[in-house]
Amino acid sequence: MISDAIETTQCQRKDPVDLFHSGHFVKICAPMVRYSKLAFRTLVRKYNCDLCYTPMIIAADFVRSVKARDSEFTTSKGDRPLIVQFAANEAQVLSDAARIVCPFADGIDLNCGCPQRWAMAEGYGACLINKPELVQDMVRHVRNQVENPRFSVSIKIRIHDDLKRTVDLCRKAEATGVSWITVHGRNVEERHQPVHYDAIKIIKQNLSIPIVANGDVKTLKDAENIHHMTGTDGVMVARGLLANPAMFAGYEETPLKCIQDWVDIALEHGTPFTCFHHHLMYMMERITSKQEKRVFNVLSSTSAVLDYLNDHYGV
Repeated sequence: MISDAIETTQCQRKDPVDLFHSGHFVKICAPMVRYSKLAFRTLVRKYNCDLCYTPMIIAADFVRSVKARDSEFTTSKGDRPLIVQFAANEAQVLSDAARIVCPFADGIDLNCGCPQRWAMAEGYGACLINKPELVQDMVRHVRNQVENPRFSVSIKIRIHDDLKRTVDLCRKAEATGVSWITVHGRNVEERHQPVHYDAIKIIKQNLSIPIVANGDVKTLKDAENIHHMTGTDGVMVARGLLANPAMFAGYEETPLKCIQDWVDIALEHGTPFTCFHHHLMYMMERITSKQEKRVFNVLSSTSAVLDYLNDHYGV
């Protein structure tokens, strides 16, 4: 991590909070396990993405192990502004993790939204929405122990069935100095049910810090509509960007130029084959036939993928 990030000097630092006062809604790449790594962040930044998150990192492992730091966190000079997302359930551990990444990133985000059972069993993710005092304690520790006052501290949450509890959680986080809050508009049990944008709107109306809407954004038009519907300051996208990394630049489907860019960036970063191939499968989902998918999705080497793209698309 450190060797890759060392060239990122303090003068490169960009204040992500400033983005929320730029006069337009902030377009954000979500934290995605395995996918929102440096190479993909580099790609979406070429196509009007304003702010990127790392995949979720377990703070305790990150603090304890140099190996975990090297494998979980890589950045570069152009990878800004950058938010590092951590899973944590102890204030001092989160603060220690924040201090490690502070010279190389613009802020940290506490994951209070992951609904996976393993995460909740460990006391991480969405179970934290039921522990507002612990969330406050973690935010307070980071605020007190990270020396840079411009370093942002945000949280990403899901909603309660009783929205008053969510508003209460958000107000408590705001009072402790959270920079902004991202709201995934579903409760812990909901996976593919419609997103409760009305709930996100109510949260926005009850807070004075920036609020980011998250959930089911597939196109730039969707993002614009959700921004207008909820009054939020930013829109965060996960699967929509996987399917079309050029989405924020207004493309309805992945342009060939974007596929070419991904090939160039992934090869330059030494992206492992499985990750390289999976990204292409997502990107080409809407532009390939079932028959083409049957061939492309079972290719088993970088050279086979490159030959296929060259033969079929001139990439």
